[in-house]
Amino acid sequence: MSVCMLRSAVADEAGLIAALINRAYRGETSRLGWTTEADLLDGLRTNEEDIFALLQRDDVLMLTCWQASQLIATLCIEWIPAHRTAQLGMIAVEPVAQNRGHGKTLILAAEQQSVVRWQALQSQMRVVSARQTLIAFYQRLGYQPTGEHSPFPVRADMWQPKVEHLQLMTLQKQLQSA
Repeated sequence: MSVCMLRSAVADEAGLIAALINRAYRGETSRLGWTTEADLLDGLRTNEEDIFALLQRDDVLMLTCWQASQLIATLCIEWIPAHRTAQLGMIAVEPVAQNRGHGKTLILAAEQQSVVRWQALQSQMRVVSARQTLIAFYQRLGYQPTGEHSPFPVRADMWQPKVEHLQLMTLQKQLQSA
């Protein structure tokens, strides 16, 4: 497993973070890794403006993983206080650096940060239900399906589905208190 330096993202990294997320999820570069959505969706996963806006929020923490001066991985945590839940999203690892433990390291760090920062009781994520290999990876980390499914969101200015009836399924994990 490779070692990387974990830290919170800062606003002036929004462009780097958006570019990494898009490389990891969509387009031909995403096919260099195992987490691609290129067969399911065209377009962008996010943009610099959306990442910048997230970084301005008090209920969001974005973690980054660096090797030397290169951004290798990122993950966004959104705090949902009504349910004491940390919503994990935009989990992205540079395609050529996948399968080296960076994603697992980030997810475990996000869970720990959520307990320390917000006293989170659980962590959850929403995953395209067609991505069985990715779901299996999350299950190995302790995430289990809740049974909740929702239609994949429409955002024509950013992405276009290649497959009809895409759905998001919710996976959840109970967290240990600090």
